[in-house]
Amino acid sequence: MAAGLIWTLLLMGLLASLAGTQTQQLTLHPTVGRLFVHTLDHATFLRLPEQVAVPPSVRITYHAHLQGHPDLPRWLRYSQRSPRQPGFLYGTASPEDRGRQVIEVVAYNRESFETTQQRLVLLIEISEGPPLPYQAEFLVQSHDVEEVLPSAPATLFLTALGGLWEPGELQLLNITSALDRGGRVPLPIEGRKEGVYIKVGSASPFSTCLKMVAFPDSRARCAQGQPPLLSCYDTLAPHFRVAWCNVTLVDKSVPEPAGEMPTPGDGILEHDPFFCPPTEATGRDFLTDALVTLLVPLLVALLLTLLLAYIMCCRREGRLKRDLASSDIQMVHHGTIRENTEELRQMAASREVPRPLSTLPMFNVRTGERLPPRVDSAQVPLILDQH
Repeated sequence: MAAGLIWTLLLMGLLASLAGTQTQQLTLHPTVGRLFVHTLDHATFLRLPEQVAVPPSVRITYHAHLQGHPDLPRWLRYSQRSPRQPGFLYGTASPEDRGRQVIEVVAYNRESFETTQQRLVLLIEISEGPPLPYQAEFLVQSHDVEEVLPSAPATLFLTALGGLWEPGELQLLNITSALDRGGRVPLPIEGRKEGVYIKVGSASPFSTCLKMVAFPDSRARCAQGQPPLLSCYDTLAPHFRVAWCNVTLVDKSVPEPAGEMPTPGDGILEHDPFFCPPTEATGRDFLTDALVTLLVPLLVALLLTLLLAYIMCCRREGRLKRDLASSDIQMVHHGTIRENTEELRQMAASREVPRPLSTLPMFNVRTGERLPPRVDSAQVPLILDQH
C-alpha cells in the first residue's frame, strides 16, 4: 500500500513538472550555402525583461534534436563552452536539406531544476543573391569556435579580410572547429586555443596577395616550417592569428571540363597473338576421380583396422602357455609369496597378534612410572660398532 502511494506521488510530480514546462516557437530562415548561427541565450529561456541582466550564478544547459529523431540533422551542430555561457546552433545547409525542419530545444536550469522547451521552425531556402565562386578557408589559431560565432567577431573578421581581397562583398560560408577536422585539445596554457576554420566566399576574384599563398615558393617555405611571403600587409593581425600555410583557395568560376564518357563495347577482346583462349571445352567425366579420391583412403583404413585387430586379438599367448614356459621352482616360490601375503592380511584384519615390545611403554622399577621410549629405534644401528 505504501509503495503504491509513493508511485502515485511520483507520477503526480512528473505530470506537474511536464505541465509546467513551457513551449516557445520561433521561425527562422536559413539559406543554402550560407552560414546559419542561432544563439541560445539564457535570458530568452528565463523570460527576463530586457532591462534585467541574467544572474551570473544561473547555469543552463541545452539539448537540441530534430523533431522525431534523437540527434540534429547532419548540417547543423551544437556547441556550448560552459553552463554559464550561451549555446550555439550553427552550420551550412546544402541543397539536399532544402525544405522545412523542426528543431526541438530543451533548456535545463541547474539551479531550480526547471525545464523550458523551444521549437525552432527552420525554413531552408535557396539564396537569392549572386553566386560566390571565389571561396577561401582560413585556419584561425587564436580563437575557439564559440568566440567567432557571435556577429561582432564575425563582422570584425570580414572587415579585416577585406583589406586582403578585391573590393566586393564578403560572406561567411561555414565555420568549423579544428577539433572536428582532427585537431587536438591544447594544453591548459594561457593563450592556447583549439582553433577554428572560417570559410569565406565572394563574387570578386582573389587578390594577388592571396594568390601568393598558393605559389610553389610559398609551399616550399611552408614545408620548411617558415610562413609564406605576402605582398601586402596582414590586416588580420593582431586580432586574428591565421595559419597561412593552411589557407585553401577554391575557384569555381571556371567550370570543370566534363570527363569523356567511356564507350561501351561488345564485350569481346581484340585479337591478341599472346592470348588465345580455347573456344570450346571438351566434356570430362569426374566419376572416376571421385571414386579414387574416396575409395582408396577407405580401403587403406580398413586394411589397417584388420591388421590391428589380428595383432590384438588373434596372437594372445594365454595363461596356459605362460605356465608351461615358467619353471616349477619359480611357480612354487610365487605360490609361497602369495600364501604369506594372504596370511599377513588376515592377521592384520583380526588384530589378535600381541604388540611388539618396542611399542610398549618403559617401566621404572623404583618409581613405578611408565614412560615412552626416548630413543628412536629407527635411528639405532643394528650393529653398535657401526655408529
